[in-house]
Amino acid sequence: MARHRIDVGGGKPWLDIGSYGRSGPGRRDRLSPAQVESIRRTVGRTSEVMVKMLNQGGQGTGAVTRHFRYLDRDGDLPIHTDEGEELAGAKASAALIKDWDLDLEENRPATADHKPRERAKPPKLVHKILFSMPAGTPAEKVLKAVKTFAREEFGAKHRYAMVLHTDEPHPHVHLVVKAMGRDGKRLNIRRATLRGWRQQFAKHLREQGVAANATDRQIRGVSKPQKPDGIYRAASRGASTHWEQRARDVARAIARGENKPEPVKAQLLATRRDVVQGWSAVGDDLERQGYPELALAVKRFAWQLPPVRTEKEWIREQMQQQRRVREQDRTR
Repeated sequence: MARHRIDVGGGKPWLDIGSYGRSGPGRRDRLSPAQVESIRRTVGRTSEVMVKMLNQGGQGTGAVTRHFRYLDRDGDLPIHTDEGEELAGAKASAALIKDWDLDLEENRPATADHKPRERAKPPKLVHKILFSMPAGTPAEKVLKAVKTFAREEFGAKHRYAMVLHTDEPHPHVHLVVKAMGRDGKRLNIRRATLRGWRQQFAKHLREQGVAANATDRQIRGVSKPQKPDGIYRAASRGASTHWEQRARDVARAIARGENKPEPVKAQLLATRRDVVQGWSAVGDDLERQGYPELALAVKRFAWQLPPVRTEKEWIREQMQQQRRVREQDRTR
């Protein structure tokens, strides 16, 4: 059974939602003030930060150069570097490639005896990370929070640069980090790494006076599947064939009258039961600790979690809504 945790700053998970409720009403450690505030932010639905890896195009200097040109809009936007500079102009991306020695890194032998790499594809030269906040968040504060995060996380270990984008409603920063560190060790990014980065990003935003939170999707009742970056970006451009194909599959199933239960639904429902039980136990503990209003808010939050839906159910609901809108338009 999957476990779901509420996290506070510093990357240390403090509450395993999946087992918290199952441990029963026995004695537990008291919730700290920081933990209480984390709970308060979550049930108050404070804006959640987004930290996302962009996985395509980091293997060659040509791809990295094109990515920087996309980020700085061919020199129109400043590139903020790890040395406190703001690079601008058409040659800014080429200067970074040279300064980071990516051309040498691309051709560097993997071993001391200069044997060819035995890899299906070359290793990444850079990691591309997206930091985003909802519309209305001050863009300069988002940039400042990412600068602080990058300085603390990578300052002495990896070269990095970033660009702020404000051409969409939600302000976001693209951070590019050199994969090979100053000590010759490559940056290894795991799921737990991203969880910790979300916490740190949210903490630095709060230091800027921006309400920000970083909790797992499941404990907030979010069951809609996340898509790989390529699908996400294609969908945002209106060019996603993935969603079109999935919609056609669902439409054919509806036309045939098929309504088979999906195996994944049982897993989603079991996860939701664990989450609701965990939140209920948290509410009980808060009440015992003298937080009756927050305890009630926690239990109300658990009762009001959105229904669990599979991807097919999400698509089917969208199609039904679109059909109702078309029918309403015809009757006007």
